[in-house]
Amino acid sequence: MPRRKHVLIVVQNMPVPLDRRVWLECQSLVAAGYDVSVICPKGPGEPSYEARDGVQLHKYRAVSAARGVLAYGTEFLYCWIRALLLTWRIHRRNPIDAIQACNPPDTYWALGRIFKRFGTKFVFDHHDLCPELYESKPGPHRPVIARTLRWLERKTYDTADLLLTTNESYRSVACARTGHPASEAIVIRSGPDPDSMRAGEPRPELRRGRAHLACYLGLMNPQDGVDLVVRVADVVVHEMGRDDIQFGVLGYGDCLDELRQLTTELALDDHVTFTGRAELPTITDWLSTADVGIGPDPYTLFNDLSTMNKTLEYLAFGLPVVAFELTETVVSAGPAATYVAPSSDKSDGARRLAIALVELIDDPQRRAKMGAIGRARIEESLGWPVSAANYVAAYGRLLQ
Repeated sequence: MPRRKHVLIVVQNMPVPLDRRVWLECQSLVAAGYDVSVICPKGPGEPSYEARDGVQLHKYRAVSAARGVLAYGTEFLYCWIRALLLTWRIHRRNPIDAIQACNPPDTYWALGRIFKRFGTKFVFDHHDLCPELYESKPGPHRPVIARTLRWLERKTYDTADLLLTTNESYRSVACARTGHPASEAIVIRSGPDPDSMRAGEPRPELRRGRAHLACYLGLMNPQDGVDLVVRVADVVVHEMGRDDIQFGVLGYGDCLDELRQLTTELALDDHVTFTGRAELPTITDWLSTADVGIGPDPYTLFNDLSTMNKTLEYLAFGLPVVAFELTETVVSAGPAATYVAPSSDKSDGARRLAIALVELIDDPQRRAKMGAIGRARIEESLGWPVSAANYVAAYGRLLQ
């Protein structure tokens, strides 16, 4: 009986299965008959090794959030060495046929080159445009860092035997930077699983006695614009005088403590609820209760070209979306969202989102129609089953 093909997936910026895209990829490969291993950092209280739903999870102790160039460099080196040691241990027990590196960062091409000597293929699962991600963050930018990030990205492209991208914009960028034809990059959208992400019974107590609930779901890093959710609440409550809308902020990230502090400074502690890290049961409770999903991502080149997972997850729960008009957000949500023009001024941007949010809250028929459209988009074309078929087929061609 032939040996089952073995795929190793390396992730640095999130634990698995909290990284929902990677977990869906794992499950699709297991269902297709592959052995699947994952290397990633530990989440709070997680073990160093766990076999879960057919996936071998190998985890190392995460380092605290990096600040400054030296700290980032140390973090990348530490994670890379831990990944190398774990990869070698896994390979000795069960030879690895393909290593899939999920960025950021773009450092695992070197790991791929080492194991190519043993006949292992290297797959680049392109989650983020790292040069644009760096340039989108507030503060001064160093040209040497930008050049280094572009060099690392190019080395990753050059090493890849298979390039997976999350949308057409990313594929266009990859082809422009490598000169390769579009056929060499496979679009695997990060669509949610429509069976596991769907509206359930609402939890009225989450509204804290108010008539409506607006939610944000996702990471809380500087480029995500999550402070605009708090500023939208400030406009709604203190400028528009609306006391009937509760705001739920689901997730965690580098900015969480700053967001809590801003909420207190704006006297919004009673109107904004922070859940912290949100697993699927928590997400289901909140989004099944919510009336609107908020996409506060401001305009940057990175945000404009990136697919926001939160947007697709709002659609899966039948939620209409309020968001800035960004290229890939419009591709994802279509008529299931109401869009406002981006603004470089935070106060102006928050006010625009707040006005659109309140108009949508006050029009239940429009909300219901938009929510139904969004759910249909997930079921018919944007959900994970479509992506899974393309993903497994790509691996079949690579390892046949």
